[in-house]
Amino acid sequence: MLDRRSLLIASAGICSTVLSRGSFAQQVAGRVVLYTSNNTEVVRTAIEVANKTYPDLRILQVTGGTGVLMKRIEAEASNPGGDIFWSGGFGTLGAYEKYFEPYESPQAASIQRHLLGPGNLWSGTNVHVMLIMANSTRSGRDPMPETWTDLFDPRWKGRIAMTDPSNSSFTYITIYGLLKKFGRDGLKKLATNVVLTGTTGQTNKGVADGEYPLGITSEASAYEYIAADQPGISLIYPSEGAVLSPEGAVLLKGAKNPEAARRLYDAFLSKELQQAILKATYRRPSRSDIQVSSLVKLPEIADVPLLDVDQAAASLEREDVLKVWKDALAEVRR
Repeated sequence: MLDRRSLLIASAGICSTVLSRGSFAQQVAGRVVLYTSNNTEVVRTAIEVANKTYPDLRILQVTGGTGVLMKRIEAEASNPGGDIFWSGGFGTLGAYEKYFEPYESPQAASIQRHLLGPGNLWSGTNVHVMLIMANSTRSGRDPMPETWTDLFDPRWKGRIAMTDPSNSSFTYITIYGLLKKFGRDGLKKLATNVVLTGTTGQTNKGVADGEYPLGITSEASAYEYIAADQPGISLIYPSEGAVLSPEGAVLLKGAKNPEAARRLYDAFLSKELQQAILKATYRRPSRSDIQVSSLVKLPEIADVPLLDVDQAAASLEREDVLKVWKDALAEVRR
């Protein structure tokens, strides 16, 4: 049986998996095709709770990176293969909103208002805090960073792992926030020092295994290693402010199973499901009626310094910001 860490770092390549009863060949009541970029344990926890609430749902899963699945949704626009997508960062969802179906869930009344998409095109399901994961056993004599600007120091060159922002919506919003805070010069200094990975799991494993002393990643995925009592692993909340990265669920326009998709969407927003995911995988809820610190050993979001990031603007500027990032990489690697 795979342990939590093995599940966390499992490959995120495109695959199709039947998580509940039913198959792609069957046309049965309650059938819904879920496109998801979440890892195995998160999805499994969510599906277990959703099937308790809606036992007739037949949930079929197609997994892959957010960027890959968004391109798939775009390519399938005239004949959607999926019914619902969960979950990508708001900065990425906004760039593909024309492929989404608006829906006002009855659960939306309990979702924090700033986590609801424009025109009910998406709803936040969880909130990630993007920060620095550290492995003190590999830092040598160098003091651990306390700020984002500490990461710009040449002593960290080649020693910071970060997921490619073209593949990760959460890394993208981090790059966006750092660009707005520190400008192109700051982004260039960061580009000089980081080593890009293909997935968040690879970033975290690289730090946990000691390949890199530092990683730019999400609070929840990094905390998995702390919860597993791995020596030397810590979370650094940069004093200038961590980056908040909400993730959301969307219904796909033209979906073949819209009623079942709406029920699964409602389940993603429910208190039962969000509490279960928080306790199992440390992902912060989007609901306003869940106290995080009462369920896990993480600070309340009100006690975490945050950068001011405009999620809507990040969506509109995505291609431009990614170009700035790619240009910075090209310049420092000539």
